[in-house]
Amino acid sequence: MTVRQSFEGFSRRLQEVRRERAVALKVVSFALVGLVNLAVDFSIFSIGYFYFGLSIILANVIAWLIAVGNSYVLNSLTTFAAESGRQLRLKDFMTFALSQVGGLITNTATVFVASYFMPVLVGKVLAIGTGFVVNFSLSHFIVFRRRDATTSD
Repeated sequence: MTVRQSFEGFSRRLQEVRRERAVALKVVSFALVGLVNLAVDFSIFSIGYFYFGLSIILANVIAWLIAVGNSYVLNSLTTFAAESGRQLRLKDFMTFALSQVGGLITNTATVFVASYFMPVLVGKVLAIGTGFVVNFSLSHFIVFRRRDATTSD
């Protein structure tokens, strides 16, 4: 093996580590934004369900609508800042909200089914956790994918 081949192999491994680290940092950042959204989602759900007497499904959908707007703003400005250019765009928000429907379905189904086996609020926390995996995957691979320098929205 030549010095050049060794250097190229080392360089390639460094790039792989850098990419893996970047994804790990995004997961952590997404989770921190998720903690803020957990508080928003949980609060709105609780107020709707306990104070206003809304059904589990309606309270969950309203909480989700508010939390998804908050999530888009925070993730655009932090987690996916490089991909979004820290710009808020209606088209990107609509794509983000649409992609998060998978998380909404997962979240709502989980809290609804869990409510038969545990207290509603415990089921809601479980539901938020299950939605996290779906939401991050859709955000990372669909909504906030890296843009070409030539792409303009």
